[in-house]
Amino acid sequence: MLLEFPNKKIVIVSVPGAFTPTCTANHIPPYIERIEELKKKGVDKVLVLSANDPFVQSAWGKALGAKGNDIIFVSDGNAAFSTSIGQSLDLSKNGFGVRSARYAMIVDNNKVVYNEQEPGSEVTVSGIDAVLKNL
Repeated sequence: MLLEFPNKKIVIVSVPGAFTPTCTANHIPPYIERIEELKKKGVDKVLVLSANDPFVQSAWGKALGAKGNDIIFVSDGNAAFSTSIGQSLDLSKNGFGVRSARYAMIVDNNKVVYNEQEPGSEVTVSGIDAVLKNL
């Protein structure tokens, strides 16, 4: 999977799964609520990435109240993109298969300027405050 963003500043926020407790309650809602702060710092789009299929991703975005085109819920089918950059998570022992890890990335004109994966199950380096600090 190739992602290119010429002349754009993009934030990619990756989560292990849509509709999961941490992702739905703590991780993604602040990005939706504070989208204007991101835009003021020059962010063109926020991509919310998960290994779920596109239909689940779309339903999750609607359930969280994401409106417009500033936040796009994207499917990372089979965690192909996340695996290609070394940021996948094998949850096969739990019956979930390979998923994208919890991470955040800032891509400015096709250059990765921030890329941090959570060391545990908390939302710290991939949360909105860390991303805003690094824009």
